[in-house]
Formats: sequence, C-alpha cells, structure tokens
Amino acid sequence: MTHKQSHFFAHLARMKLIYRWPLMRNVSVENISEHSLQVAFVAHALALIHNKRFEGQYQPERIAVLAMFHDCSEVITGDLPTPVKYFNPSIAAEYKKIEKMAEKKLIAMLPPELQDEYSGLIDSDHIDPDDYLLVKQADILCAYLKCLEEIAAGNHEFEQAKKRLEASLEKRRSPATDYFMATFVDSFTLSLDEISDDGF
Repeated sequence: MTHKQSHFFAHLARMKLIYRWPLMRNVSVENISEHSLQVAFVAHALALIHNKRFEGQYQPERIAVLAMFHDCSEVITGDLPTPVKYFNPSIAAEYKKIEKMAEKKLIAMLPPELQDEYSGLIDSDHIDPDDYLLVKQADILCAYLKCLEEIAAGNHEFEQAKKRLEASLEKRRSPATDYFMATFVDSFTLSLDEISDDGF
C-alpha cells in the first residue's frame, strides 16, 4: 500500500527555527518549539488547579496538547512582532485571517483520515472557547515569565513588555492564574543556587 507523502511534521520540526521576540535584545533566545512546551506545562497546571481547587471541569491532557500546537501556524506565517501585529485593529484583523489560512493549510497537509483530529487541535474555530482562553492565559503567563528571566539577567529591554503583559494578565485574571502566580512565579527571578537550596 502506497501513501502520499505528507509534509506536516517536517513543517512542525521547523518550529525550532522560528525565534520569538525578534526585535528585542535577548540574553537567552527562545524559539516557538521551546515556548510551546512551556505553555503546555503551564496550561496543564492551570487546568489541574481549576479542577482541584476551584471545581473546574477541564481535561488537563487535552489542554496540554492544545498548548503544544497553539503557535504551530507560525511555521507558515513566521512570528510577527507584537507591536506590529497589534499596531491597529485593521492589521490585527488581517493577521488573524492570515493565521486562519495557515491553520487550514497545515491541516490540509495531513492524510484525510487524520484531518478531523488535528482540526480540533489547530483550527481555532474547532476549539472550545474555555479551553482556548486557558491556553491563552498560559501563553501570556509564559511570555511574562520570559520577561522576568530576562530582567533578572540584567536585560532592561524587557521592562516595558513586562508591564504590558501584567496588564494583559490582569484582564484575563482567574482564581487559577492567581494561584499559579502566588505559588510558582517568584522562583523565576532566583538563581540556580537559590532554587536548589531546599534546606538539605
């Protein structure tokens, strides 16, 4: 049995070649593959926190997989810097259309028998709004954590981005994000020795 060759995973493998914060001076560069894994970690944790502490009904494993794929359309569009993407509402709306086309193009690369499953992970129209919001919260949280790490390393380039992301987090605030911030975030400003000092 012969199979038509699919370029889907070859495209996803190029996520490691697309760097975030392209207009910013970075102490440590970050690609979208690394970012997506961190977002998956955080989104999974937010789902668990909702379920365990605040009577949520999320599926943490599904949330984690959604987060893994949340930026995959950028293998086609690239990572447009935030100041450009949101320069005005018209540009933001047009870029959303481009992202949508990129999502469809990626899904179309798959064998037909897999397309429905991946549509539910990649096509934002097929993702539950509550799940989408949770992944977005994790996405913003991870960008905020990146700012904390850069500033802690002496890079003041990220101070304005930190303020912008704080405002964005406040707009999307939830009991789970409050819990995550209070429990985990301060550690990102500490050195390796400090986070390794557990009293033993």
